[in-house]
Amino acid sequence: MTTAIKEPKLDAKTIEIVQSTVPVLEKHGEQITKRFYELMFSNHPELKNIFNQTHQKLGRQPKALAASIYAAAKHIDRLEEILPVVKQIGHKHRSLNIRPEHYPIVGKHLLLAIKDVLGDAASTEVVEAWGKAYEVIADVFIKVEQDLYHEAEEQTGGWQGFRRFTVAKKVKESDVITSFYLKPEDGAPIASFQPGQYITVKCDIDGQPYTHMRQYSLSDAPGKDYYRISVKREDGENETPEGIVSTYLHNEVKEGDSLEISAPAGDFVLKADHELPIVLISGGVGLTPMVSMLNNLAEQYPDKEVTFIHAARNGDVHAMDRHVRKLAKNNSNIHYYVCYQSPTDKDRQNQSFDKEGLIDLNWLQTILDSNQADFYFCGPVPFMKTIYQSLKKWEVPEERIHFEFFGPMGDLNQG
Repeated sequence: MTTAIKEPKLDAKTIEIVQSTVPVLEKHGEQITKRFYELMFSNHPELKNIFNQTHQKLGRQPKALAASIYAAAKHIDRLEEILPVVKQIGHKHRSLNIRPEHYPIVGKHLLLAIKDVLGDAASTEVVEAWGKAYEVIADVFIKVEQDLYHEAEEQTGGWQGFRRFTVAKKVKESDVITSFYLKPEDGAPIASFQPGQYITVKCDIDGQPYTHMRQYSLSDAPGKDYYRISVKREDGENETPEGIVSTYLHNEVKEGDSLEISAPAGDFVLKADHELPIVLISGGVGLTPMVSMLNNLAEQYPDKEVTFIHAARNGDVHAMDRHVRKLAKNNSNIHYYVCYQSPTDKDRQNQSFDKEGLIDLNWLQTILDSNQADFYFCGPVPFMKTIYQSLKKWEVPEERIHFEFFGPMGDLNQG
């Protein structure tokens, strides 16, 4: 995709006013965005069919939106600097089938929330400036997403919106992770994808007032006649609510049932056309995009040095271990290491792990020859923070660090 951002059509005074609100956004951003969602869902409850309500309850979505608005305000005179973030969000929007007509609704309620939270500080001048700025920002998103919709529909096997797939096979991978093999009901070809990408699954669940949509990484290499997703059942723990969709998929969806999905999306993708070794690091169900990458590397790059490192609580919840061990055994270029936080007696008896506890930089430096590699990682946010900060401490250049967040983007430098 070659989308370019043109200079915003904003006068100097508007730019000055918007940028002057940056400190206010830093202080009140989450309060504004929380109020924004309250107002928007009150006036347009049908949009609850699109937005992940679990992320709303946990505060993730308001926090992520606040960060996006803050970045846009800070760079309003040079929006090209946030193009990578725009494209990343654009992929998620395209996967959820968000359309241009949704943007005026968002803009209206964002301005209402700004006025509501800031009160007298939100002068007519400030609100008008933000109204103009929002139109420019929305136009950038709409154009990026327009290109993504075109790509998804026009490629071989591609489609627009959602398409019905049949669960051809359902395989239990561990105590908490199950794989679903999905084939198109119409028997027509399916779009290819890049290892690391995801699909959106749309579910209408009995007893639920709204449609639920969730994005799941594809967990096998491209080039097959099916898509595979490997879903962790979220039972609800540590103040995290039970996963409505994950429990539905695990407990209710059977082989032969239908699911609606959107075409593959996402910009966290494997780039292997270089000489550097590749290191894949996953935590928990974060292994799903990593296994897609690993399978692709085994099939297409038999000479590339690959290290796969996986962290799990123990062997009971560790999915696809046998598959990865087989790949490593059959391919001398693939090296496999396992870290268990709380190994079981069976794990100890089988000697099925290489490190007890958590992954840390000292251990990484004992199993990797050097930091001269491309690093990809995915997992729970605390895990990702540890990996990211370890790689930065090891002086791995930013351009060789690649990661994927579950849900809204967070900040790996914090904590």
